Amino acid sequence: MLPSIYKGIWRAAVHTLRTRFLSTCDGLPVGLADAETIFALSSGHGRCGVAVVRVSGPASATALRSMAGPARSLPPPRTALLRSITDPLSKEVLDRGLVLWFPGPHSFTGEDSVEFHIHGGPAVITAVLQALGSVPGMRPAEAGEFTRRAFQAGKLGLTEVEGLGDLIHAETEAQRRQALRQMSGELGRLYQDWSHRLKRCLAHVEAFIDFSEDELIEDGVLNQVDTKVCDLQAEMERHLKDERRGERLRSGVQVVIAGATNAGKSSLLNTLCQRPAAIVSPIAGTTRDVVETALDIGGFPVLLSDTAGLRDSPDLVEREGVRRARERVEQADLTLVVVDCSDLPADPQQAAAFLQGHLRTVLPSQEHPESVCPADRFLLVLNKTDLLPEERRQKLDRELRRVSGLPPVCLISCRSNEGLQDFLAVLHSNVKTLCGDPLSGAPTLTQARHRAHLQQCFAALAQYQRYRDIDLALAAEGVRLALTSLGRITGRVGAEEILDIIFKDFCIGK
Repeated sequence: MLPSIYKGIWRAAVHTLRTRFLSTCDGLPVGLADAETIFALSSGHGRCGVAVVRVSGPASATALRSMAGPARSLPPPRTALLRSITDPLSKEVLDRGLVLWFPGPHSFTGEDSVEFHIHGGPAVITAVLQALGSVPGMRPAEAGEFTRRAFQAGKLGLTEVEGLGDLIHAETEAQRRQALRQMSGELGRLYQDWSHRLKRCLAHVEAFIDFSEDELIEDGVLNQVDTKVCDLQAEMERHLKDERRGERLRSGVQVVIAGATNAGKSSLLNTLCQRPAAIVSPIAGTTRDVVETALDIGGFPVLLSDTAGLRDSPDLVEREGVRRARERVEQADLTLVVVDCSDLPADPQQAAAFLQGHLRTVLPSQEHPESVCPADRFLLVLNKTDLLPEERRQKLDRELRRVSGLPPVCLISCRSNEGLQDFLAVLHSNVKTLCGDPLSGAPTLTQARHRAHLQQCFAALAQYQRYRDIDLALAAEGVRLALTSLGRITGRVGAEEILDIIFKDFCIGK
């Protein structure tokens, strides 16, 4: 039993912390939305050999018994059995397929679940779904509802849910690797570790505020909090300074083809995507609007954009195309500056100066006109090398390789495909650098919302440092705001955990 003096402290602490942390839990799911049983086709639409219909909820066992033989017992958990699938009302056999029983909580959603593996014809799928709809307490699932229930049951964190969504939508090998790593919980564990450390810091600060006058708190607690907050800030700062690699890999690298008219920009686009995506014409100014296509460059996603030729024009439509082209260059992760080799000076030694001047016409408007072109954002593509004599081409290549201050230079011919493999190797290297290796190092940010909440968390920790020696209550509020921001990423933070830490660490009332 607690002495009476400490009972008062306990009640005051509980009341104070419950009030202070109420806002932390607002909007976070604490249980399943309802007790209804849901069902849906989980294997995607369209004709296929096998379709999977998933059921989750308290009526799952009823649905299995009524549609796979009422006289039969439930199958052993997680064991596939071949059974006749029947309509529960008419008793008509709809199909023969495999059934699997997943009793909760050992299922994806944490609830009792059933899977029907049936033939993938539209008529079979429709009949089975209609039969499920006739079972009392069953309804069609809403979009993402199975995963939502898995989250609410604690089977998946928010970052794991997002990783699962990214895995489903992954189109390249690198996207698959990054999504699988996030779905495995590595990113979530990083944020949970930060959240746990912040909870401990907040618990110590709150305990110091509430109980330091009673001499129940050991000396040096705040100094330990200061050190931990600084360490967390340093880790978050490194995490945020990732040059958006994870986000870029998730959404695709924005690669823009830019340059003067008739340099072969549209030809390069068609060559890379291996189809006539853009109109090619000897008439200058053929491309007016932005033409986009998605590519897989060595396992990395690329959104390639062909743009209007950069020149002054009296034509209003072409001027709008040029404006859009310059806007895309400003937004691009990587710009391929295409130059017609026949426009280069005959003297290879003068070609470098010509290209540097040409690059200034392509640089985004905010770049200083005299600045060196950033090599990681631009590639020089010298097109139409088939028009040059072999000796001049080799001499030009040697000369440009010796010049510093230029982005990487690739000599190609879209007509003959000469130099294309070397160009693709350079392009792949640049794209890989922009995305990073999804399997190496610490897990990276993959969503804009993660970055926004982490920036808010970082700013809130700065508030703690700003008010630490002025007003400890305001400093504690900074830590609380930081914890709330992290909780919005992971989806889990609560007052009870803070209370547990306080009484575990300081043994108040012992």
